[in-house]
Parts: sequence; C-alpha cells; structure tokens
Amino acid sequence: MASNKVIITCAITGAIHTPTMTPHLPITADQIASEAIAAAEAGAAILHLHARNPETGQPDQSPEAFAAFLPRIKQATNAAINLTTGGSPYMTVAERARPAMQFQPEVASLNMGSMNFGLFPLLNKYKEFQHKWEREHLEGSRDLVFRNSFKDIEYVLEACYGNGTRFEFECYDTSHLYNLAHFVDRGLIKPPFLVQSVFGILGGIGTHPEDVAHMRRTADRLFGDAYEWSVLGAGAAQFRVAAMAAAMGGHVRVGLEDSIWIGRGQLAESNADQVRKVRQIVEGLGREIATPDEARAMLALKGGDKVAF
Repeated sequence: MASNKVIITCAITGAIHTPTMTPHLPITADQIASEAIAAAEAGAAILHLHARNPETGQPDQSPEAFAAFLPRIKQATNAAINLTTGGSPYMTVAERARPAMQFQPEVASLNMGSMNFGLFPLLNKYKEFQHKWEREHLEGSRDLVFRNSFKDIEYVLEACYGNGTRFEFECYDTSHLYNLAHFVDRGLIKPPFLVQSVFGILGGIGTHPEDVAHMRRTADRLFGDAYEWSVLGAGAAQFRVAAMAAAMGGHVRVGLEDSIWIGRGQLAESNADQVRKVRQIVEGLGREIATPDEARAMLALKGGDKVAF
C-alpha cells in the first residue's frame, strides 16, 4: 500500500436501497449500463455490479439479468468489472454465486462472515412504498442473519478461483478480518488481495474514526504488505470514511449501493457524481487516481480479455 495511487471502486446499484428511496437508483439494464459507464469515465477503476428486476427494482441474481448489461459495459469502458456474490441476504449462496461462476469476471465480491444485517431503521424515513416488496425487505431485516458460513465462503472460493477471478473481500467487522486470515493461512487465498472494510451497517462495525483506524491496524497486523486496503462508508458516512481512509493510504468505494446521498439532505443524481466528489477529496490530499490498468497491476487481475462475457 505504498503507492500514491488510489483505486476508486463504484458500486452502481446494490441490493439495499429501494426505488422509493431515490428516483436516481439504476434499475433497468439500460440504467445500470449507463451509470456504470459514466462512473468509469469519472474515474472509477473498478465497477461493482448487481442486477435488478426492471419492473419492480427487486434484486435479481439470475445470470440472464447480468447478461443484459455486462457486454455493453465491457465494450464501452476499460474498467475492471466486479460481480457480487453477496446478492441479497435472502438468497442462498448457490444463487448468489451463479453470475460470477458463469461470467468469470476479473473480480467478485465475497462477504467474509455471517452477521445481523439491520436495514429496518430505514422504515422510520419512508411511510409509503412504490412496491410491496420494499417494506417486506426492510421489515424482514429485524430477524435476519446474513449467512456467510465457512462452508459458504469455501464454496465461492472453489467455484471462482479456478477461473482466475480474484476477490473484493468485504469485512464488516474485525472478526471478518480474522476469518479472512484463516483462509489465507490455509493457502486458499493468495496475495495480493483486496480487503474492503465496510463501516456503518447495523450489525457491523460503526463509522467512528477509531473504528476506521482499528480495522486498518488489525488488517496491517494480520496481512502486512500482502493486501490492498479499501473502505466504504454506508449512508451519510460515505465521504467522511473515504476521506479518512484516503488520508491513511487506502483506497475508496462509493456508489448508490452504499449511499444515495451527495451531501447533507441532498440526493446524489448519479453514481458519477459520487465518483467525482470522492476524486476531489483524494486529489485534494495530494494522491492520484489509479487507472483501471494500474488497479489491475496492484491487484494482480487477469485482464478484461479473459472474462466470459
């Protein structure tokens, strides 16, 4: 992590936010493709992608849903494409891994532990919803454990590593860093690897500066120079956490998956807006934005010519 280059990952739509929360959330294949391409043009080196039902906006982890936009994004940008294996907490690991198994992307996300995943506080902000599933999605998280057992993690590693796919290891708490270390010690994960520290999801670590520093210190102690450290801050903490990490030598992730805001009480109108804002923060700290090929070199990615889409 000695490089002055910062990898910006942009998470385009995710599975947390719903259509009622913002009119700018990409839902259709056209919207996801357009938003991804614009984010890359704004400076994102990696595009983290989910799919949605174009009618309801509900998360859709079918390979067919991804096939509707993946080739278009690949043809229009040099960014490294990262497919979720997180999908939605309501899906099985087999369902969640199908797109990454079929399309063999350069990067896939992988959650490194089970956790309570509380979205229900958002019910206090929205009284009416466009679709029935939205309220059920939020209410159901009162009694939701997002399962990512050791067996589940092994399943995804074994299913995807043979295709040359590397991982964005999403760690929502320090215990997830220790889970990651377990797999590194077993030789199932090879350096260099990308650790994505996630701050601000109810059930995971918070967004206090000490939380950010603690995750960095723990990862340094466990992994030394074998990893690249990136952060994402959920909701209103997005840019504050990004600024802290960039100042500490890390990489950053933004996007409408993680936060629908661009400022206090102001909705982001696009993913590209968030990329441009975090780029200003990074460059204001005297650091430089990594190109997609520079990110590939740092993370030992296989290249966009070796994917199956």
